[in-house]
Amino acid sequence: MSQKALLLDSKFGSFKVATIPRPTSALAGEILIKVHASALNPVDWKVRDWAVFLPDEENYPAVLGLDVAGEVEDVGEGVTGFKKGDRVFYDGGFKNEYAGHQQYCRAPAKFVAKIPEKFSYSQASTIPTGFLTAAYGLCADAPLGVGLNPTFDDIKEKFQEKNALVIGGSTSVGQYVIQVLRYLGFPTIIVYASAHQFPYLKTFGATDLIDRKAVPFSDLDTAVKKVTSSPIDVVYDTISLVDSQAAGYKLLPNGGKMVITVEDEIKDKVEGKELVHVFGNVHPEDHKEFGVTLFSKLPKLLEDEIIVPNKVEDLPGGLDGIVEGLRRLKNNEVSGIKLVSHPNETA
Repeated sequence: MSQKALLLDSKFGSFKVATIPRPTSALAGEILIKVHASALNPVDWKVRDWAVFLPDEENYPAVLGLDVAGEVEDVGEGVTGFKKGDRVFYDGGFKNEYAGHQQYCRAPAKFVAKIPEKFSYSQASTIPTGFLTAAYGLCADAPLGVGLNPTFDDIKEKFQEKNALVIGGSTSVGQYVIQVLRYLGFPTIIVYASAHQFPYLKTFGATDLIDRKAVPFSDLDTAVKKVTSSPIDVVYDTISLVDSQAAGYKLLPNGGKMVITVEDEIKDKVEGKELVHVFGNVHPEDHKEFGVTLFSKLPKLLEDEIIVPNKVEDLPGGLDGIVEGLRRLKNNEVSGIKLVSHPNETA
């Protein structure tokens, strides 16, 4: 049997929709998923333009897509708790069989969660990469994260006098960072974002806004000190430009913790300031244990709306709509929403 997939044909190559073999049954310990929604991430265009994560020629043609939601088609040997027809979401990986930009994919069952009835496939597809990047960075033990809550239990008392700054609060990751900080019990969550996004970000737990259009990174420390005279214990920089990293790091006191989402660009580091470059994905071997912890807790967190999905924009044209969506992401034409494709709507 065959299916449609969006293929990156070669290293630094082009995307094209093509017909490839379709898996028809689940392997042991896995689930076969009919993909109803596959959300886009900046890493999709970065893989093409920078050859990150898939650096070698033998990795191509490649299927991408880390955020997957769909319907269980088949359950493999040894898998319990899932049946054909269940609505689920899943954290995809950088192997073709686990990727979302295709009509059917495989998934390790331990990294699959059921979708609460209140959420659509599109909404559920916004969760994996954004939430995991937030949760790994803030809560996993070093070197994966800054170790605020490795068990991801409800322990709000520990952080009742702590302050946090989120640079890029309206990004997909930023929205989940705010929610995780609220779950942890941070009373002050300052966001650096566009002013028009603040009412929306307040619903996640943001307490104060610094308008990115009015305050440059060079003045961020002054603006933060106008909000609070207390130290900023945690900085999460979802943008991680050279200037944003420098601005966030400058604000850290001795013992402060900072999370960045791309490679470290900070010069003149100071002993006593903790810095982690996060990779929010469950598939690397040393990531799996914490990933299992998170996926075991996610359904209830979603059901109780402690964690809620991003806003979505559904792209037309199935897999054919992804390339234009990636162009928009690359050109910073997307704000406050997650672009979602629907592979099984491909003509």
